[in-house]
Amino acid sequence: MRRREFITLLGSTAAMWPRLARAQRPHRIPKIGVLWHAANIEEETPYYQSLVEGFRKQGYVDGQNIMLEHRFPDEVPEVFDRMAAELVSLKCDVLVGAGAAAPHLKKATKTIPIVFLFGFDPIGAGLIENFARPGGNVTGLSNLSVQLSAKRLQYLKEIVPTVTRVGLLINPNVKISSLYVQEATEAGIKLGVDTQGFEVRALGDFEPAFDACKGWSLTAKA
Repeated sequence: MRRREFITLLGSTAAMWPRLARAQRPHRIPKIGVLWHAANIEEETPYYQSLVEGFRKQGYVDGQNIMLEHRFPDEVPEVFDRMAAELVSLKCDVLVGAGAAAPHLKKATKTIPIVFLFGFDPIGAGLIENFARPGGNVTGLSNLSVQLSAKRLQYLKEIVPTVTRVGLLINPNVKISSLYVQEATEAGIKLGVDTQGFEVRALGDFEPAFDACKGWSLTAKA
């Protein structure tokens, strides 16, 4: 996701839910819970700064007229669930889920509004019913979908006709990863391209995954 899109989405969140909350409870500072996916602020720095900037552009400053509750689960599934439940217990006015965090928030509440950031496939992940009418209490911005996996592989083949093997970096903790691999594999058969998934569950897994890619003698990574 581009920085501009991220700030725009956060600006929209700031403009919509805090004002609604303030109108309903004039003496209470609106509270927004943010469930990230990394272990700390440092690992989320670009997005964290964009979030704060997005709210500030709408006139909302953390600790003054809005309260931001941040949680960092370090990509651990059970910690995602625990922290999602914790944010719900704090009675936040709106919840923000970064990437894989959104499904855990949805599981924790059916009433508090949820905004997902850089959702890979919100329909496949069960976050929304469809793009035209999301339904439920979840909305957000998606830049990828399972259905685009085949198209991306097709474009890669057009750009690099000699490509014969493509490695797919996937996080098995994310439910829809298997769907991406399946879609890419089916497309690869038609294009004459072999595909293989390499697991990346946390930041420390990237180097081993790249080493495994080299061992497989791939010609491209996706």
